[in-house]
Amino acid sequence: MSIDEDRAVKAAQDTVVRETDNGYRVLGSPDKSVTHQHDIDRIPEKDVTQEMLSETGENPESWLMYGGGYEQHRYTTCDIITPDNVGDLELEYEMRVGAGSSMEGTPLIIPGDPPIMYQSNGPNHVKAIDPREADVLWSYTYAVPSDVVLCCDDNNRGVAVWKDKIYMATLDSGVVALNRYTGEEEWYTSTADHERGYSATWAPIVHDGTVYTGSAGGEYGVRGFHTALNAETGEEKWFTRTCPEEEWVGDSINQAAGTNWMTATFDEERNRLYLPIGNPGPDFDGSVRPGPNRNTCGTLCLDAETGEHLWFHQESPHDVWDYDSACPRVLIKDLEIEHRNQTKDVVVDAGKTGWAYTVDAETGELIERSEPGIQQLNMFGMIPHIDEGRRGTFMPGGMGGNDWQPPSYSPENRLIYYKMHNNAQEAWWRFEDFEEGKKYWGGILEDETEDMPDDYNGHIASISAIDPATGERVWRDWIDGETYLWGGTMTTATGLMFAGTQNGNMIAYDGATGDRLWEFDCGDKPISGDPVSWYDPGTEKQYVAIQIGGSGWLRRGPRDDRLVVFSMSA
Repeated sequence: MSIDEDRAVKAAQDTVVRETDNGYRVLGSPDKSVTHQHDIDRIPEKDVTQEMLSETGENPESWLMYGGGYEQHRYTTCDIITPDNVGDLELEYEMRVGAGSSMEGTPLIIPGDPPIMYQSNGPNHVKAIDPREADVLWSYTYAVPSDVVLCCDDNNRGVAVWKDKIYMATLDSGVVALNRYTGEEEWYTSTADHERGYSATWAPIVHDGTVYTGSAGGEYGVRGFHTALNAETGEEKWFTRTCPEEEWVGDSINQAAGTNWMTATFDEERNRLYLPIGNPGPDFDGSVRPGPNRNTCGTLCLDAETGEHLWFHQESPHDVWDYDSACPRVLIKDLEIEHRNQTKDVVVDAGKTGWAYTVDAETGELIERSEPGIQQLNMFGMIPHIDEGRRGTFMPGGMGGNDWQPPSYSPENRLIYYKMHNNAQEAWWRFEDFEEGKKYWGGILEDETEDMPDDYNGHIASISAIDPATGERVWRDWIDGETYLWGGTMTTATGLMFAGTQNGNMIAYDGATGDRLWEFDCGDKPISGDPVSWYDPGTEKQYVAIQIGGSGWLRRGPRDDRLVVFSMSA
């Protein structure tokens, strides 16, 4: 059956997002969720075990979770594509997924004969695909309530898999479990009231029968949380607020924000979660929330069994610049820090400030703050009040630095790779009364400004390689274009690093030097997705796949609905 006749695709196409004074609103969603089955008998019935999940980072045939593994390295042990032969990498195929809203996701690959890909995009649309033949086996669209409000877009960045189910966060702040063989709903759990302003856009993770998922909606004065659900039933195991009530002044805790709107990193050895944490609320008016606003704009470590707070590292205390620290954390075991004569397990992230922070995985103590990946001009200057007649241009602006874009790590090169924005914005603060379910920014953020700082170099973005042990920026590639640079990166066992750009170019870098070894023009649409790779013993090929289409900061970049797959024979 043609995908043009797919009811779930049609339901996703009919679901649109419109900008309003209160953010973005979902319209036209189906009354009930829709599953359309095409050829489900081709899906091998082999459940995904915990052993498979724990070892996926070392298995070249699989990519079983958002970050390529619990440690979020986005690294493949496939070794067919090398720096010497990557110039021969060819387009295997491109396919239309039929629903071209936000295309910021990471597909999963479950090994088998054939392997099965689970590919998702906005608005809460997911497919099972035979990646050998580019055939859709089933598709599903979740019925998003029409009163959901979103700050930025109807993103869905991926799914999680365990046993016979896949798990998708839903825009109304829930998690839906689907039978991965049939695409039919098994259960749904709401984690918070979407009418209050909560939402969910990230890929959950699953470990040992527990689904871990977080919170979004910081622009609506919500309170951030993380929660654990039973993977079989959806029942809540624990629920933890990110911000400690005893360290906030007055009733400001009730609109504290501090959401963790990207995927958690799991430390199997310590049984811990490392969470990226966003801005305090309201974003720009710090007068109503005195103090450092603990547990915002940084990394929160939780006990995975109980949800207990263990430590927090803050990057922007009392933040009034919207400097979320949103990207997934990278856990590196036994990192040699030669200049300190230490070997430590570390957690590394780069927030919107443009620095990468290496902290001790055990204690959260800062070890190194890197050289910046972008320019930092008028940074941390006070935001003027809207009535003062002054301009408050600062750089990086509210989109970062590094926003949600997931980094990758190369064990061979011992480098982490970040995409960063290099652009200024203007902001003003003002007093706003809090109203539940309404935007609560405490000011105005201009997406563009003509009043650029004098020392601005004119480049809108960069891709940088950072040494997490020393903080050295080893190399940097400035990227120019008409819009911002979104999407993630990926590393390989042969020392390559793959990344897409907002100009539609797919690039393979020499991860050690930053030299461009291969480029492919995917057209004029931005690449906002994240590359993945796998080896298929049935075809004896290594594949690299990525989603094409714009999204990101306030729905920037023209839409597309393509999945592009490259290959090389062994």
